[in-house]
Formats: sequence, structure tokens, C-alpha cells
Amino acid sequence: MIYSMTAYARKEVKGDWGSAVWEIRSVNQRYLETYFRLPEQFRGLEPVLRDRFRKRLARGKVECHLRFEANPAAKGELNINETLAKQVIGAANQVMSLTGEESRINPFQVMQWPGVMETPEQDMDTINKALLEGFEETLGEFIEARGREGENMKALIVARLETITQEVVKVRARMPEILEWQRERLLGKFEDAKIELDASRVEQELILLAQKSDVAEELDRLDSHVKETTSILKKGGSVGRRLDFMMQEFNRESNTLASKSISTDITASGVELKVLIEQMREQIQNIE
Repeated sequence: MIYSMTAYARKEVKGDWGSAVWEIRSVNQRYLETYFRLPEQFRGLEPVLRDRFRKRLARGKVECHLRFEANPAAKGELNINETLAKQVIGAANQVMSLTGEESRINPFQVMQWPGVMETPEQDMDTINKALLEGFEETLGEFIEARGREGENMKALIVARLETITQEVVKVRARMPEILEWQRERLLGKFEDAKIELDASRVEQELILLAQKSDVAEELDRLDSHVKETTSILKKGGSVGRRLDFMMQEFNRESNTLASKSISTDITASGVELKVLIEQMREQIQNIE
């Protein structure tokens, strides 16, 4: 299977601790680049997430976003640190006695003193485990989405390869007729110009013309490139770079074919080949 570099996946994770939403999206990129947007308390997960991406992806610009919402009820009841509260009250009374002022201590001010009011800490190990399990499921769906899109691209490329083969067959079938037409055209020009050439000289000119306009080698190479590209698609995996190289080879042969054109039919086929190759190249830019 081949994989697209463009995909999106989203998954919600819930527990007694609250809820979270994972989002993963990617676009084409020459190499693998990962970007994370995580709440501050989960920054420690980034190296683990990056490593998991690296093990399962080869190319693409990947963005990973985590939204987290804690369950207020999971924090438990407020607890008073009585020892610290008494120390704060005693210190306040001492300050007031030194100033000679008598006033009541505001209990809310005591409560706001750091550490006086405590809430049980949530079990971060449990939360991290649940989040990583949710991430793994999201990553699995993300890769499946890349695979489905990749198969769609593969079908489009295969269809273009089949059309290229049809063009090659058409050009190959037309070449004898085109060469004969060119031979008669050349002889006609000699007659119109009233140039008398011996048979051997005429034959030499015709051979040179045939050699210049012979595209059999280019057609054979195009056939070979179709077979190699089909083989790469069947093999699957991370094949984007190899396919991109094959498009360069296709372009080289189509350019040579067009430069040797001696008829509008060959020119039209050369143009059609260029269009097909460009359509494949556009798809391949998004293949991993």
C-alpha cells in the first residue's frame, strides 16, 4: 500500500479525570517534520509522541494538537492545612500587636495564603497513560486515512500509465506510415527542384532522415518506465521519491519524442504524454 502525506484524524478521550481531544493533520513535505501544541502540564509527552511518529511515518509535515479539560469533581474536596493556617494567624496577630492596632483577621486573606488550602493532586500517571492510548488510536486512524488517500492516488496514476501505453502503441503503429510519407515527400521535393541524384545518394538521404526521426528507442524506454512505475506502486511503502525520479525519466523521453516529431500526430502524442506525466507528478508530490 502507498500512503498520502495529506490526512486528518480526530479522537476524543474521556475518563474520570476529564476529557481530551487529539487532532493530527499533515501535508506534503520533503522530510518528516512534526509540530506539537500541548497543554503545559503535558509537555513531557512530546519526546514520546515524536518518537512514535518517527517509527510509523517517513515524510510529511505533521501537526499534533491536544486539548485537555479537567473534571472539576475529580479534584476532590478542599482541605485546610491547619498547621500553616495557625502559623499565618499567629504571625498576623503578632504584627498587629507590634503596631498597637486591634482588628479582626479576615479569614479569606488567610485562605489565600499559598499552601493553606490544598486539593488532592490528580494521578498524572493514569492520565498520561489514557492520553497515550488515545494518541495511539488517533495515529492508527490517521495512518489509515493516509492509506485510503494513497490508494485513490494510486488508481489515478495507474489510469495515466495505461493511457501512456496506449499513446506508445499508437505512435509505434503510425511510424511506418509516417516514414513512408516522409520518403515520398522528400522525393517529391527533389523532383520539384529538378535535382537529379543517383539512387545511392537518395538512399543515403532517406537513411539519414529515418535515423533522425526514429523514435523506437524512446518508445521502448517509455514502455520500460511504465513497467517500473507499476512495479513500484505494487511494492508500496514509502515510494514517493522513487516515483518522483520516474517522472523525470518519463519527461526526458517525452521531450526527445517531441523533438524528433515529423508529423502532427507525433506532436499531438508528445503533448498528450506531457499532460499525463504532469498529472501523475502532481499526485506523486503528495505520496509519502
